[in-house]
Amino acid sequence: MSTDSAPAPAVANDGDLGRFVAVIPAGGVGTRLWPLSRAAAPKFLHDLTGSGSTLIRATYDRLAPLAGGRFLVVTGEAHRAAVCLQIPELDSADLVLESEPKDSGAAIGLAAAILHRRNPATIMGSFAADQVISPDSVFQAAVLEAIHTAASGERGKIVTIGIEPTHPSTGFGYIRGGETLDVDGAPSAREVVEFVEKPSLEVAEKYLASGEYLWNAGMFVAPVALMLEHLAANQPELYAGLVEIAAAWDTPERDAVTARVWPTLPKIAIDYAVAEPAAAAGDVAVVPGAFRWDDVGDFAAIGRLNSAREGDAVTVIGEGARVFTEDASGIVVSDTKRVIALIGIEDVVIVDTPDALLVTTKEHAQKVKGAVAALKASGDTDVL
Repeated sequence: MSTDSAPAPAVANDGDLGRFVAVIPAGGVGTRLWPLSRAAAPKFLHDLTGSGSTLIRATYDRLAPLAGGRFLVVTGEAHRAAVCLQIPELDSADLVLESEPKDSGAAIGLAAAILHRRNPATIMGSFAADQVISPDSVFQAAVLEAIHTAASGERGKIVTIGIEPTHPSTGFGYIRGGETLDVDGAPSAREVVEFVEKPSLEVAEKYLASGEYLWNAGMFVAPVALMLEHLAANQPELYAGLVEIAAAWDTPERDAVTARVWPTLPKIAIDYAVAEPAAAAGDVAVVPGAFRWDDVGDFAAIGRLNSAREGDAVTVIGEGARVFTEDASGIVVSDTKRVIALIGIEDVVIVDTPDALLVTTKEHAQKVKGAVAALKASGDTDVL
């Protein structure tokens, strides 16, 4: 396989959509959501919004009108059964299983290499399995603009969907937009001037005031040939390994080659491996997303995403949860039948599971990750 077989030039039309394949990376444990989210049951396998759908199923359903049945899901071997149960439509050839996590560069890069092997003209869209987005129609309109932008010109563009910031967040990276691009079907597409790391509060306030910056949600839509071209130029060792696996993917040698090559691959995020160097080369565009977006990073986020019961300031999640409250506020996640009574306590976070109990506050919800690290260090891995 060679990176010089780029897709043929295309204009923005319905044919662009026919080249689109949705890729869903489903990785990460979500340690800030422990003990609900664990290695064996990470957050994308949970319904965290009370919608009746897990995060990965909601992601699939959101993309289905654009992708049809054209999907690739990248996840850990341990999650094969759960993912197949939640997305029974998925063909086994379109389920990429990682024997060990190698960061987003390898996960998304392998998806690009497999899709390129099957059809070099493919436009891939990578959307994490653990994000909450609404309304679907606004999200789909932004993705369609991104597809048209990715298909524009002779080589296309790597397109990121940037989230319109609602407050000066210090927890997200930012994308600085530039000149508007003249792309048919994508009126809001702009050049990307630079990607910026998580800023201080003072800097984030300036970003918000300028109107030039968007949150980086890690959503990419791009011709697979262009993705691989930049991967080859910036991470040749990773590129070579992924191409070797992709060459064997749809053959009987898949498992043997993957088992041999995957453990040797370097770990690097797709932002550093492809997006940032591609932006410096002028190959990256951004489409603003006006939809509601949350990466569900901690239990405070779950509280935001779930409406508290009428007349009550405590959000309760869990089928059959038995919770009594009086003069209290916060969030309770219960996976047991134990009665939980909250009296005269504000902004509390309680997560009750059969083998672990978490009690904290919304203010300190981000620190749960530290508890997980301490448990791991002490050898208490049975609850992780």
